[in-house]
Amino acid sequence: MPQLEVDGAALTYDDEGPHDGDGVPLVFVHGWTADRHRWDHQLAHFAGKRRVIRFDLRGHGESSGAGVKTVEELARDLLALLDHLEIERFVPVGHSMGGMIAQTVALSHPERVERMVLVNSIGRMTYSRGRGLLMGVSTLVPFKLFVAANIQRAFAPGYPRDEIRAYVKSSADTPREVVMTLYGAMRAFDVLDRVGEIQAPTLMVHGYHDIQLPVGQMLRMAKAYPDALVRIIDAGHELPVEKPAELTAAIDAFVTVRSA
Repeated sequence: MPQLEVDGAALTYDDEGPHDGDGVPLVFVHGWTADRHRWDHQLAHFAGKRRVIRFDLRGHGESSGAGVKTVEELARDLLALLDHLEIERFVPVGHSMGGMIAQTVALSHPERVERMVLVNSIGRMTYSRGRGLLMGVSTLVPFKLFVAANIQRAFAPGYPRDEIRAYVKSSADTPREVVMTLYGAMRAFDVLDRVGEIQAPTLMVHGYHDIQLPVGQMLRMAKAYPDALVRIIDAGHELPVEKPAELTAAIDAFVTVRSA
């Protein structure tokens, strides 16, 4: 897979689909402790008709690099990759922390964002009582136990346990330093008072059973957006893998209608 060196990190990415296809490129950004393969279903669907970019955030998946202290630094990684690929305007599709990165880019470089899709993401990191307690004791428990507790909570009730175990193992492979440093970056993330500045049409897709970033927090954010469309799906926080076909269909309808 191709890689790009950016500020001490080697970012692994995929660049697929026709460069002269329908609409501007779609750029998929995964969340905390995940990797670019969260978007396998979406890549397979969209790459046949338009350019699609996805990458592993620094320290995740097949990318190297240490953790950073702010979401803004992750946004700079994304923009560096797009500059390298000579992509000016695009549609960011961000899941969880990836949605925070997308909002950061939409605020700092609005001219580059044609429209935006936020999946299980919010504008201000506010924890439920249960997650706040879990995060509070994060330094007191073994790292793998901490990761397992977070990932297990991310799926809706009834999701296959063997698949959850596979995601727990994958997430635990992310270096502890990266996981905990980026936890701090997410905890400090707060653009809720600025999202009214985002003029790009935005689709917000959220899992009804998301207890990591509850749907009520997303709805609070949606009210502040000038042009937001909300879709609630019967899933948890890991919507890209829990209900991939439904998510893909929602994205497809949004980017097709809005680009007509």
